[in-house]
Amino acid sequence: MDSVRYVAIGDSFTEGVGDEPAPGVVRGWADLVAQGWADATGSEIEYANLAIRGKLAWPIIDEQLEPALALKPTHLSFNGGGNDMLRPRTPLARIADAFSHVLRRCDEEGVTFILLSGGNPSRQLPFGGLVQRRGDALSRIVASRLLGRDDVIRALNWPDRDLAAPAFWAADRLHLNSRGHHRVAARVLSALGLEAPVEWWNYTELAEPERLGRSEYLREHLGPWMRRRLTGTSSGDGREPKYPRFTTVAPVQAT
Repeated sequence: MDSVRYVAIGDSFTEGVGDEPAPGVVRGWADLVAQGWADATGSEIEYANLAIRGKLAWPIIDEQLEPALALKPTHLSFNGGGNDMLRPRTPLARIADAFSHVLRRCDEEGVTFILLSGGNPSRQLPFGGLVQRRGDALSRIVASRLLGRDDVIRALNWPDRDLAAPAFWAADRLHLNSRGHHRVAARVLSALGLEAPVEWWNYTELAEPERLGRSEYLREHLGPWMRRRLTGTSSGDGREPKYPRFTTVAPVQAT
């Protein structure tokens, strides 16, 4: 079997925000995929993750894509646009252009493209109707651009009605919690033709997620998010990628 060199680019979804197995440690679905990939094949893989929270779709392309391709990966995953969708004036076609650009560059470099859509948080958001409509429309546009491209690996999470349930989301209601990240990782592994641990689809052994009341939610999450929007700052300002170069992920030996 040829060696796998997998690199992930994106925003907070791919960085892993919401899945913190220990204080200050961000894991997320891409880290889980890397480990699950090694376990399922019984072989070491090389893994890098350049994603940074708060990034819009085109800054992801501008700042992460070429450094990722310079690593000479065999596989590259991309998701973006979640932060763009929260800005109603951003044209959806412009977001979809980012996906088209990543696909073109992967084709040029001979890299297998792994396409992800994020989970759908609209059920618990105060502006959920707008997010639902824009997410549905963006999904249709991106899908139309991939017609006939059966070689693109698809892990589509937006249509997953179970994943949209509050039990899979962190207290901020915008990011998946550990349970949600495990479910996304299971979907990616399945799309790769690999078997994920069955419990990842519904990680019930995890504690029930924290649920904040309306006033707490507004004070601790929605208020700070709105202030960042007004001041033009980002939660990712000053942050560096957690794995900017390949790290070796070895299979965990069963005991």
